[in-house]
Amino acid sequence: MKKQSTTKKAVALKYDGKEDIAPRIKAKGSGAIAEKIIELAKKHGVPIKDDPDLVEILSQLKIDEAIPPEIYVAVAELLSFVYSINSKKR
Repeated sequence: MKKQSTTKKAVALKYDGKEDIAPRIKAKGSGAIAEKIIELAKKHGVPIKDDPDLVEILSQLKIDEAIPPEIYVAVAELLSFVYSINSKKR
C-alpha cells in the first residue's frame, strides 16, 4: 500500500489557446507555498480541483513548462471541470 504524503502540494496551470499549444505550469509548491497558491486561487475565484495524483505528476514539471502529451487526457478532464464551473457561474 502506498503511503500518502501529509505535506500539501499545489500546482497552478495557465492556458491561452491563442499562444500555447498546451497548458503551462505557472506556480507550484508544497507546504506553506501550496497553501499560498490555494489561498490566492480562492481569492481570485480560480476553480480548485483536489487531485493528488495529478498534482504529483505536474509538480515534477518546471515553471512555465507546457504539460507533456502523455498527460493531456488528465489535464483535459481538469479543464472540463473548470469550464463546467465557469459556465455555472454565468
